Amino acid sequence: MEVNLRHLRAFLSVAQTGSITRAADLCHISQPAVTQAIAKLETEAGQPLFTRTPQGLFATEAGQVLHHRTARAMTPLDTHLHEIAPRLVLTATRAQLQALIAAAEVQNFSLAARRLGIAQPTVHRAITQLEREAGRALFQRSPLGIAPTRAASALARVARLAFVELDQARAELGDLLGREVGQVVLGAMPLSRSYILPQALASFRATRPSLTVKVLEGSYDELLAGLRRGEIDILTGALRDPAPIGDVVQERLFDDTLVLLAGKGHPLAGRPLPPLASLLEWPWLVTREGTPTRTLFDRYFKSSGLTPPQGVIETGSVILMREMVQDNRHLACMSYVQAQSEVATGLVEVLAHDFGSTRRAIGLTMRADWQPTPAQAKMLSCLRSIGGRI
Repeated sequence: MEVNLRHLRAFLSVAQTGSITRAADLCHISQPAVTQAIAKLETEAGQPLFTRTPQGLFATEAGQVLHHRTARAMTPLDTHLHEIAPRLVLTATRAQLQALIAAAEVQNFSLAARRLGIAQPTVHRAITQLEREAGRALFQRSPLGIAPTRAASALARVARLAFVELDQARAELGDLLGREVGQVVLGAMPLSRSYILPQALASFRATRPSLTVKVLEGSYDELLAGLRRGEIDILTGALRDPAPIGDVVQERLFDDTLVLLAGKGHPLAGRPLPPLASLLEWPWLVTREGTPTRTLFDRYFKSSGLTPPQGVIETGSVILMREMVQDNRHLACMSYVQAQSEVATGLVEVLAHDFGSTRRAIGLTMRADWQPTPAQAKMLSCLRSIGGRI
């Protein structure tokens, strides 16, 4: 929700005390200011947040939704602000924190301004005001740019997640009114893009026909970083063992294996697979180093006392692999689930199923403390349902 942080703190105090008077005392502002804050929030929500009675104010269903999300957003945010300087809890604004987030991520005032769509002096002024109230520098300046201090980096991450939580509040309030508000953002690794997601999205669309869904592609490291920043809701694809970091959780949907692929008419097609050493003579396509597929591929050769194929073409593209093996020279190693469509249509031939006994877990990665909105929960249900059928 694009609302004043002070208004949210006033709302939390009213929800806690059931009284405008006591909320005003707790927030150190006037009663009319608290009343005005609640009125603005109700206008933004499009529905009453409190029921007014002689005994006090009681949160409506919408008020309970907003209270839950706001508490999740503001508690860690205010804790981090207080650790830097107690005064920041009272003075830091949403605009200042958005400037801090952008500057911390791109480490340049001009690029931060471009990202936010505002003038560079505005970003510089917002950061300067935060630093003045904090009584210390939040960025280290150099001719190469700016680098956030450890405290600034931590505050930027918590603030970003707080704003994500408030966006989720807006989506849930819209749900109460029967409106499609917000969006679902999926991070998709190659396997999920070719098989799981198309079916899950079709199922989701049947019940949520007008909600925006974004599917972001990229390397695992890029998608994981986006997930942790709150830019991505759910990451789909091969799981890591162990989990990459403690603030995410992984959920296994099914196990996949690797297959050895060739084009129709390849000299090895229709014959028993030759000794592994002889496969080193062929040019290969396989995913880049660091991916689960590549790790298992290399491990298979090494476990047989062989050096993995050299001079490989590194790609995660099913289309490129499919086209390259048509020359009847190249071999490709990839996920069986990912290759199913090409195999079913006869575009490629499987020389070996479960190549090298390379079973691995496929599933979902999410933030450990994430609480999905109804729309996000529906998407989770669709992904789980499709994964359970494989």
